[in-house]
Amino acid sequence: MINLYSRDLSQAAAFYSELGFVETFRTPASGEPVHMELTKDGFILGIATVEAAKKHNLRPGGEGHWIEIVLWTDDTVAAVKALVAEGAPPLSPAHDFLDGKLRSAWVADRDGNPIQLVQRRP
Repeated sequence: MINLYSRDLSQAAAFYSELGFVETFRTPASGEPVHMELTKDGFILGIATVEAAKKHNLRPGGEGHWIEIVLWTDDTVAAVKALVAEGAPPLSPAHDFLDGKLRSAWVADRDGNPIQLVQRRP
């Protein structure tokens, strides 16, 4: 599990839902949530508000990105194309690496966190 901090929790949850994540937890249970957990293929992604982090004396933000999410796909190019069409900013175009064994590309979520889309190549 990893946690992301978001300036707009509902928008972030909607973005990851489009990637196939399903909400499995939220707090508080009713009203406006300050933390949600979404699951995909056994992976848990927690998303909390920046305000919630500050209550724990954390100060998310500033320069740089401290995490990235890696999602495996059968078709990196198609996955990037679909996400960019939905408004995800492209960060790095699809390219092969590890002697052509993998093809990866990066887009950003709505808070600027990088998402690597990767596929195994035959």
